[in-house]
Amino acid sequence: MTRAYRRDETVVSSWDDSYQNTPPWDIGRPQPALVGIVEKSEVKGNRVLDVGCGTGENAIFLAENGFSVTGLDVSRKALETAKAKAMQRRVKVDLRVGSALAMDFPEGSFDTTIDSGLFHTFTDEDRPEFAAEIARVLRGDGLYFMLCFSEKEPTSWGGPRRVTEKEIVDTFSPSFKINYIRDALFATRIHNNGGKAYLTSATRHRHET
Repeated sequence: MTRAYRRDETVVSSWDDSYQNTPPWDIGRPQPALVGIVEKSEVKGNRVLDVGCGTGENAIFLAENGFSVTGLDVSRKALETAKAKAMQRRVKVDLRVGSALAMDFPEGSFDTTIDSGLFHTFTDEDRPEFAAEIARVLRGDGLYFMLCFSEKEPTSWGGPRRVTEKEIVDTFSPSFKINYIRDALFATRIHNNGGKAYLTSATRHRHET
């Protein structure tokens, strides 16, 4: 999980600092909600982007299940760990440093994009830009799956901002058909059973270019 970022060295440094120790979102296994969509064969096509991939657990899991996976993150330190994991597990994953708001991929590069804990870190200003970038790198009718903390999760422990269903719909509807927004759990190192979250599935409009 990584926050919204541009090419700002201060922001990049802050995320590298987050990985000096194990951050709460780095659970050492793929997110159960995302495992579920793979087990239910919801992920379509072969080319998958894990945007905000962190130390790579979701990306590696997808690669182990036969997908051609690219992982993108702002933190070089997180990606160093991800590369070491992939090598140790003998899994091929294309791991790259880059900005989720200005991705260095051609249009239509991916069939599916996975977002585990990235969207809920964006500012209101950056949300539409992010949604447009996701749409750009997906093929026509490509899928976007997003897991984020919902407004049902208590704020007493801090953490990233909470997201409402309306905010998801308002952000993604211009470029996507919302297939569902379901209650889910976001596994962390500070929750016993996971934090209250939304799992969203959305299909890119074919007419988007």
